[in-house]
Amino acid sequence: MAELSMSKLSMSNTKEEPAASMLGAPAQSPPMVLATDGPAVRQAIGQLLSRARHSISLIVPGTFERAKPILPQMGRFAAVAGTGVTVRVLCTPQVLAPLGILAAARRGPLGYEVRVADVDLQGTVIADGRAAFGRSGGECGGRYATFNNDPASVRALDLMFAGAWGSAMPLDEHQRLADRLRSDSVRMILERLREGHTDDVAARQIRVSLRTYRRHVAAIMRDVGANSRFQAGVRAVELGLLSDVD
Repeated sequence: MAELSMSKLSMSNTKEEPAASMLGAPAQSPPMVLATDGPAVRQAIGQLLSRARHSISLIVPGTFERAKPILPQMGRFAAVAGTGVTVRVLCTPQVLAPLGILAAARRGPLGYEVRVADVDLQGTVIADGRAAFGRSGGECGGRYATFNNDPASVRALDLMFAGAWGSAMPLDEHQRLADRLRSDSVRMILERLREGHTDDVAARQIRVSLRTYRRHVAAIMRDVGANSRFQAGVRAVELGLLSDVD
């Protein structure tokens, strides 16, 4: 998958100054921590959540391994949203279940809005469009997560989040699409689209007429927003409808 462009900007413009200057964060909070240091990452995210007054934008890392430090904080987002802060969560299909988002959504309203993107995401939290915390790029090789309150770079992150958010799929729509496309017959067609089989060969393999097969393919391409048969198979993997190792 292509990585979301905002991760390339990441925290490269971060000024390594005391975290006290960012939304009143305590002076003892380090401006940079190891991205794998779960407690430190959770503490940093918690500080932004507790000090946000208007909005929180969370970009969940694209894999569960990288998203693990965020897991203990997920329950706080609904609480923050309950105070009147607008909370938006952008994530990939692969982390919806491991982070408990799907289970929570089935129990009732989340309290915050979730959208699903089909690109590899690099975790970032943006508070009030004024401060951010996320993995560093470039010179830090993504090993570290840093605070950032540089107005220009945080504004750029906020704008790029808005662009990605606008093109992402709302969680309820993603789930309806996933439910529709997870039938055995549709899965067999998706697998053949991904593998690049011709319509004739694929129709014979799943034992339907060519006309029926093409009708199903047209509906699937429309549902996943694909412009070609092969792209439909690729999109199915990106949306979590097929495993990339099937």
